[in-house]
This record gives sequence, C-alpha cells and structure tokens, in this order.
Amino acid sequence: MAKGKAFGVGVGPGDPELMTLKAVRLIRENEVIAFPGKVPEETTAYKIAVQAVPDLKEKELLPIYMPMVTDKVKVREGHRKGADLIESVLDQGRNVVFLTLGDSTIYCTFTYLQAILEEDGYDTQLVSGITSFCAAAARLNIPLAEWNEPLHIMPAMHKLGTDMDQPGNYVLMKSGSHMGQVKEMLSRSGRQVMVVENCGMPDEKIYRSVEEIPDDAGYFSLIIAKEDGRTI
Repeated sequence: MAKGKAFGVGVGPGDPELMTLKAVRLIRENEVIAFPGKVPEETTAYKIAVQAVPDLKEKELLPIYMPMVTDKVKVREGHRKGADLIESVLDQGRNVVFLTLGDSTIYCTFTYLQAILEEDGYDTQLVSGITSFCAAAARLNIPLAEWNEPLHIMPAMHKLGTDMDQPGNYVLMKSGSHMGQVKEMLSRSGRQVMVVENCGMPDEKIYRSVEEIPDDAGYFSLIIAKEDGRTI
C-alpha cells in the first residue's frame, strides 16, 4: 500500500477570509486534519479554519500535543510522539493535513515534525499561508519596507538584552510573555512602534506607541518598529 503524504498548511493569522484557496481545498479533500494541541476544537487554527470550511467539524481530527517547554529532551520526545502518530495514519495510505497559524515556513511547529517524517521516509509538503506580520501591516495600512529598506524578522525573546542597532525596520514576534522587557528595548531604539494583538480575530487590539502597549499583552502580539515614522 502506498503511504499517505503529510501537508503542513498555513491558515493565516486569524481572519478566515485570509485563508488560501489551496488550504481550503486540502481540508475539503482529505479526511484526517491534525492540529498542534491536546483538543483540536480548542486550537486557534481550528477556530479559524472551521469558519471557512464548516465541513471541518465532520473530519477526523488528530491532536498533536507538543508541550512548549525548555527541556530539550522533552521537546524531542514530544516531536517524536507527534511524528509517530502522523506516521500511523500515513501508513494506512491516508494523507494528514496539519493546520498551523500564519505561514508554514515561519516559526512553525510542523517543520520539526517534517524533519522526522522525511528522515523516516515519508513525503511532506509545506503550503504557504498569509503571515501574521504581512496581515498586521495591512491592518495598520502601512508598508513593511520601501525602496531599499532592510527588514528584520525575529522572535522578540531572542533580542532581549541587546539593541535594535541594525538599519531598517523590525518585526518582533512571540513577544507577549516578555513584553515589559521588549518595551524597554523598543524605547531605546527610537523607532516608531505599532502593535497588532490577535490580528484578524474578534478580540483584535491595536496600539500605536510603546506607551500604549500593556505589559500583559497576549502571546499573539505582532510588533512593527519602523526606522522612519513617515508612513505611520
């Protein structure tokens, strides 16, 4: 029996209208849909996708729980368990569509599973989605970069203790749990700062300066820090 294929599919940042036609088609054409969490229906990816594809409720939902911990041994164990579960479906000749927020190539959980699956001899495919930082810039009605401006995209926690000293504009992701320290870094930078929290979701919030950003801003807080404030 031919083995199935694993797809890592981005569902966009939150607005179901930003899901791609390809993402919608893959969900409709396949019966096993995987999600990064213990309870698929409680994941953000499910809540986005089900609005665009109501038939998702009738699919076989596969929970892939990978705890977000710093212990590298436990992280690897979680990835291995997740890959094993997916492989058990692929061995039946069925595809698995793993839904992930934003784009499947940007800090995406599936890519860790992808590496294991490919090493074990399974076929995989990444399907791009609208990234959170592009959606946030559009929501703010500003360009991310113009002409020859560099653009730096990184997890905020990996910049803590340093300065934003490179020319160009910055996008800081995954900043919620360290927002107090991130705000200090942003203030030192002298850049024009805007934040979209939960972009495209019902509880979306926008902050137009460092001072407006609450220290308890959520995990999905996307920061755009521009060197030149002209377009803001």
